[in-house]
Amino acid sequence: MKTFLYEFWLFGIKQASACVFGGFLLAMIIITRFWYPFESLYRYDFLFLAAVGFQIFLLAFRLESPKEAVVILIFHIVATIMELFKTSDGIKSWQYPEPFVIGIGNVPLFAGFMYSAVGSYIARVWRIFDFRYSSYPPLWTTVALVTLIYINFFSHHYVTDIRWLLIIASLVMFGRVQIYFRMDQIHRHMPLVVGWLLVALFIWFAENISTFANVWVYPTQQHHWQLVSITKLVAWYLLMLLSFVLVSLVNRPTIMPPALREEEQTTN
Repeated sequence: MKTFLYEFWLFGIKQASACVFGGFLLAMIIITRFWYPFESLYRYDFLFLAAVGFQIFLLAFRLESPKEAVVILIFHIVATIMELFKTSDGIKSWQYPEPFVIGIGNVPLFAGFMYSAVGSYIARVWRIFDFRYSSYPPLWTTVALVTLIYINFFSHHYVTDIRWLLIIASLVMFGRVQIYFRMDQIHRHMPLVVGWLLVALFIWFAENISTFANVWVYPTQQHHWQLVSITKLVAWYLLMLLSFVLVSLVNRPTIMPPALREEEQTTN
């Protein structure tokens, strides 16, 4: 029992460390929703500058590696392209209701950082927990899958939505993969897809906080705020998969040797 409580506490501390960028951004979103004193600077522009400043701080004090910063930059570019499409006048899947200067089209540039926070979390948690895997699909197959996922985010507005086929494909490819994460001295493990679903649920909670804070709104929230549909978990699961594979291109997956797996299971 003592070991369980210690590892549970350690798990929370490590997760908090991995969420440092996302936690900072969410805190800024909440604070500026209820108290924003800068009349000469739009709130969205402030959030962008705050995110850039925090990134510089993390790099300067070596709380974030250059490799993790590259992941964040990649996510920002990929996400901004998708945001430009989703908020375009012909689509309007959601919108940013407040004015801004630092942005492109209908998208304030800070929006990309909200996706970057997911990439930052995955890159950091990968390092902090020393991720290992029982097996892993060939890299090219994972890239092909997430390429289809990214295309479907755009194409489903015009042709058949294949998200359920993509989910089935992800379960076939990753359903038997166990992810090993080190709490203290030994690695614990769980199904990888379960981990993705749990993180997707956490993102859904953060999304509800952000829409309540009026950072962006869906068409159903324009007149009064309401919970984001739980069906958005499907989109967040697919985004998690996309994010994970992008990070895997920087942090190549390490396979846990069977002998070491058996040894640690015996220790457990």
